[in-house]
Parts: sequence; structure tokens; C-alpha cells
Amino acid sequence: MTLLTRERSAVLRRRIRGIVAITIVWNVIEAMISLLAGHAASSAALIGFGLDSVVEVLSAAAIAWQFASPTPERRERTALRVIAFSFFGLALYVTADALLTLFGVQQPEHSPVGIVIAGLSLVVMPVLSWFERRTGRELGSASAVADSKQTLICTYLSAAVLVGLLLNSLLGWGWADSVAALAIAVFAVREGIEAWRGDACCASSAATAIAADETEDERHDDCCAPHGAPH
Repeated sequence: MTLLTRERSAVLRRRIRGIVAITIVWNVIEAMISLLAGHAASSAALIGFGLDSVVEVLSAAAIAWQFASPTPERRERTALRVIAFSFFGLALYVTADALLTLFGVQQPEHSPVGIVIAGLSLVVMPVLSWFERRTGRELGSASAVADSKQTLICTYLSAAVLVGLLLNSLLGWGWADSVAALAIAVFAVREGIEAWRGDACCASSAATAIAADETEDERHDDCCAPHGAPH
């Protein structure tokens, strides 16, 4: 059973690296388009969305760095810290930009490009998040699960940004853009705190299970499982 368990672990690690690679490519494209469109339209929400994509790249890169090691559990805590700091930096910048819009320093304009990219993200991000979270939980990686949550945030933010951009374009509600941006900041702070509080319990338990010839059903580690989920 030890050989089979180690093989499964290797498969899951390769899968995470693949998910991370796809996430990085998508978010680099998303960040470039969002930041350019946001700057052109003076949209705090769209700029925040683009910066969130940058954070997503940093987060995915931290996971790629972690799983490039033959013993990724040793890099777990550092990867979580990188993810947390990325969230906090995003929240700080987006809040400042949103306040500038609310106080009339800048006025957001219509952005059809922003609407399209936010809509596409609303489709792509949930798939990547679900796949990475499922893999991370099976492997027992707290950082992979944290990264999947960051990707899931991109889904929520896509919806918030899309609504804000549409309200501004259709009804001229410039404040809706700032509200969407502040929603990004709130999500970022919450997830940053969760990542900061996370630890390597999942990865450690997974490594212990492999060494002890335990199967997935024999492990009772629920640190990465959703609250209230059956075990």
C-alpha cells in the first residue's frame, strides 16, 4: 500500500502544478487587460480586479515554488505567508483607489472591455478553484486549499465588478464602481487573515499517512475540510 499511496501523492502534486500553470497564464492575461482597461476608464473596481489577478499570479507562483520541492510540506508555512501578504497589499491599494472615486477625485467611465473580461472570469475561475481545492484536500495541502480560495474569490469579485461596471454603464451610477472595489478589499482582508492563520497540519498529516501506510479513508485529518462537512 505504501507504493500505491506514494504514487497517488505524486499524481496529485503533478496535477496541482498543472492547475497552477494554467492559473498563472490566465491571470497574467486577465491582469494586463483589466489594468489597461481600468486605467483608461478610471475604474477603481476594474483596477482592483486587475490587481487581484496579479495577486493570484503571486499566490499560484508560491504554490508552484512549494510543490517544486520533493518535500513541499516544509515550504507550506512560507507559501501561506506569501498568499496572506498578497491579500493585504491588494486590500490596501483597492481601498485607497475606491475612496478617491467616492470623493470625486476621479470618475469611472464605461468599459465594454472590462465587462467582457469580468464575464469570462466568472466562467473560468470557478472551474480552476474547484479542481485545485479538490486536489489540495485529497493531498492534504493547506496552501493549495488556500490558493484555491483565492481563485474562488476571483469568481466573487468577477460578479461584483461585472455588476458595478454594468450599473455604471447602463445607469451612470459611478458609485457602484467604488462599492464593487470595496467589496474586493473586504474579501481580500478576510482571506488574507485565513491564510495567515493557516498552518501545515494538512501537509504534515498527509506525509505522516504515507509513511505509515495509511490510506485516504484511514486518515481523519479534517483541517482542510469545509466547516460542517461530513467525514
